[in-house]
Amino acid sequence: MAEANKQLAIIASCQEDWGGSEELWARAIPHLQSAGYSITVLKRNLNKRHKQFVNLARQGVLLEELLPGLRISNNAKMSADLSKAITISFGLLNKVFRRVLGSVKQDNTLYFNGDYRVRKKLQKIQPQFVIVSQGINFDGLELANSCSQLGIPYVLIAQKAVDFYWPSHINRAALRDVYLKASWSYFVSNHNRQLTEEQFGTRFPKSEIIYNTVKVARQIIPMPGTEEGFRLACIGRYFLLDKGQDILIRIMAQPKWRTRPVTISFIGSGVDKEGLMEMVELLGVENVQFLDYVEDITGLWQNHHALILPSRSEGLPLVLLEAMACGRTAIVSAAGGNQEVITDGVSGFVGHANEDDFDKAMERAWDAREEWEVMGKRAYTFIEEKVPLQPEKQFTDSLLSRMKG
Repeated sequence: MAEANKQLAIIASCQEDWGGSEELWARAIPHLQSAGYSITVLKRNLNKRHKQFVNLARQGVLLEELLPGLRISNNAKMSADLSKAITISFGLLNKVFRRVLGSVKQDNTLYFNGDYRVRKKLQKIQPQFVIVSQGINFDGLELANSCSQLGIPYVLIAQKAVDFYWPSHINRAALRDVYLKASWSYFVSNHNRQLTEEQFGTRFPKSEIIYNTVKVARQIIPMPGTEEGFRLACIGRYFLLDKGQDILIRIMAQPKWRTRPVTISFIGSGVDKEGLMEMVELLGVENVQFLDYVEDITGLWQNHHALILPSRSEGLPLVLLEAMACGRTAIVSAAGGNQEVITDGVSGFVGHANEDDFDKAMERAWDAREEWEVMGKRAYTFIEEKVPLQPEKQFTDSLLSRMKG
């Protein structure tokens, strides 16, 4: 490893302890350290006890909280929840402040309650370069604006863009300027880049598409037997605004699906779990089960026949790439980049995120259930041919070239 004498900061806007949006930059860190960079990660609601951040600290990464929490309890979850509540409260106050300003004057100035705090931390670190990792395509732009104000070059990562969630008219022009001033922008799907361009009314020529890392070994896992029926895995946060599990529950409540030997395993964690479980009870749906997130992806696919994702919004789901890498077909919505990796009727099935159209996709899948194994092999072939083994290395190489430029 080269001697670290250069500073690089990573600003993560994700509100959760850890999410799929963290994987790309986290896996790039060893490559950046080998190039001689000392790394500091700045994150909202930073949980230093989370195993991923414990591992980063062991790698010599400095960890900084963007919003210092008021720790009134030794309970880590309670403190994290309090910190998150404070962040949300500040955000709401900030929106009110912006609307007042917007009613008086609209200009290209970004007003952000955290500007001073972020600038102070960056001035302390003095990074030569900053990576701003966004969970959605504009939730970190105000953080990146601090880099712009200090004259620090930065790149942007956008892990998701949502058709029904656009930037506010009050600061849209200012947010667009943050994109245009970036050294480079990375998107995880063509859909996300195109939608972002449409939302801001301009093209982003200084950008590229980058895959997230497929964390599971690339090997076709033999299909389990069907003596006890077919098992579909719906993997993702229990957050129905994005993941759309409620759509799937309504479909499974239909008489035809009640009588078919099909079980849905909902796998994950999140704020909507209780609500979804109560919905299942209300509708009397019996062929679904709720499981916690599992680390053993290989073991999961040894017991499930296909992936099913009724998402309302996506970037490009890691769980989809992982399922394909294990030789599984998928029934997915048309959200995000799903259609860029799944070909309807060839390697999987695609429907829009509503009960009627997604049910039709499920019906096509059911009719072709004897072909799932072959379709899963086609999905595996796509991963082998199109997805780099180390996207994080590709990202690092691209990043280093921007730094030199």
